[in-house]
Amino acid sequence: MLFAKRAASRARGLALALAFARVPEGAPAVHFGEELALHLLPQRRVAGRVLAGLAQPEPEVVRLPRLRIAKNLVRLGHALESALRPARLVRVRAETRAPVPALKLRLREVRGEIELAWEALNDIPWVGITGTNGKTTVTHLLSHVLEQAGLRAPMGGNMGVSAAEMALKIKTGDLLRPDWLVMELSSYQIEAGPTLAPSIGIWTTLTPDHLERHGTLEAYRAIKRGLLQRSSLAIFNGDDADLNAHRSSLKSGIWVQTATPCPDDQPADFWIDDAGTIQAKEIGAMFPAEALAMPGAHNRQNLLLVTAAALQIGLNAEQIAQGFRSFPGVPHRLERLGSTASADVFNDSKATNYDAAAVGLQAMAGTVVVLAGGQTKRGDATGWLTELKSKACAVVLFGAGAEELDALIRQSNYQGQVHRCNDLKAAVAIAVRATSELRATSLLLSPACASFDQYQDFEARGDHFRNLMQAHIRVA
Repeated sequence: MLFAKRAASRARGLALALAFARVPEGAPAVHFGEELALHLLPQRRVAGRVLAGLAQPEPEVVRLPRLRIAKNLVRLGHALESALRPARLVRVRAETRAPVPALKLRLREVRGEIELAWEALNDIPWVGITGTNGKTTVTHLLSHVLEQAGLRAPMGGNMGVSAAEMALKIKTGDLLRPDWLVMELSSYQIEAGPTLAPSIGIWTTLTPDHLERHGTLEAYRAIKRGLLQRSSLAIFNGDDADLNAHRSSLKSGIWVQTATPCPDDQPADFWIDDAGTIQAKEIGAMFPAEALAMPGAHNRQNLLLVTAAALQIGLNAEQIAQGFRSFPGVPHRLERLGSTASADVFNDSKATNYDAAAVGLQAMAGTVVVLAGGQTKRGDATGWLTELKSKACAVVLFGAGAEELDALIRQSNYQGQVHRCNDLKAAVAIAVRATSELRATSLLLSPACASFDQYQDFEARGDHFRNLMQAHIRVA
C-alpha cells in the first residue's frame, strides 16, 4: 500500500528558533508549546523577558499587554497558551475574533503549537483528521484499529493530549517512538500551522461552524481545504453535501460513500453494498459494516473513512474488522452511561453545534428528553429543530445560550415541554423528573453549543454530566 513501506523522510531539523523571533522592544512575544520549545532550545530571552509556560490541549485565553487588538484579548486556535508580562503570566476567560493574520500585523512571528509539534515530529507519518463533525470519532477509531493491529499510533491534537505535549514526551523518551501519529485538527490549529502536511489527510464533513471566528463559510472551508491540499494522500466523505458540491475543486484522492449504487458522476473508492458489506474498488468485498457496533448513519461514514486510511497504512481486511469489533466507543460522543429507572442515558457533550446535535438525536430510538445549552454559535438550526420536533418530548436548556435557544425552539412550533435554568446541575434534576413523568426512553445531553460559558472544554462538561447522573443511574 501507499504508506506501508514509507521511506524515511529527510529530517528538516528542529527549526524552532522562529518561535522566539525578535520583536520590537516592549511588544509581547507569543507562541504555543513553550515547554516543548524550551526543551529543544536553550532558554532564551526576548525583549528582556524569559519565556516559560506549559502546553495544554484546551488553553485559556490570555491577556496580551500593549497588544491592542479587540481590547487586548486575543484568541488563537481555541486560545493563546501564554503571553509575556513582567514577572508573571496573566490568564483570563474571554474570547475574541483576532485571527492569525491580525496578530502578525503586530508580531514578527506567530507560531501555532501544532506547527511546533510538526517541526519536531515530521519524520513520523501523521494522519491529520479534520471536519466540522465526526473528526473525534474517526480519530479515536483509527488510533484503536491501528494499535489493535500492533502499531504504535497515539492520538491527540484537538482532543486529549496536545501535539506539543506528545512531542515533548517523544523527545524526552517518556513515550516510545510511534509508527504513526493520529491527530485531530481544528480549523484554528490548521490556520496557525500553515506548513503542516500529513501523510494522510481525512476530511469528514463541512457545515457552518466557528463563523464567529472565520467570518464566512468560504473562509472556514478554505482553511480545511489547505490541509488536504498539503496532505500526501487525501480521503474525503462523499456523503457530505458540501464536499460533494466542491468535488471538482478538491485535489484527487480517495472518496468513501455509504450510498449504493454510487452516482456515475460521483464514483466512490469505498462503499457499503445492499447486503451491508464494505466494498473497495481495488480489492472487492472486505467485511460486514456491522463489525462496528455504533448507531447512526454518520458512524457508517466514519467506518469507511477509517477503513480507507487503515488499508493505505498497510492493514488487511481482517485486522481492520477485528479493530472495529473491539472498539469501546468515544467518550462524550453518544456515550452510554447507563439507565435510570425509566430511560437510557447518553453523554453527547461533543455535540457543540446544531448539526452534531441533530446527528445525535437521529441516532436515538423512541422519545427523548434533551439537555442543551452553553455558548451558542452561528449556524443553521433548521435540521436540529426538525429532529427535536420529531424525537424530543422535552428540552431542558441551560447556560448562557438558554434564552436564545428557547426563542428558536418556540418559534419552530415545537409542541413538547421547554424548561430553562442556569446550570447543568439544575438541568439534570429537571430532565430526570421529566423523563419519568413523560415516560421517555432516553435522556440525552447534546448541547448544540460550545462549553466555554461555564466549562474549560466539552470534556469537562461531559465529565460533570456523568458525575451528576451517578445518583440517578441504576447499578447493574
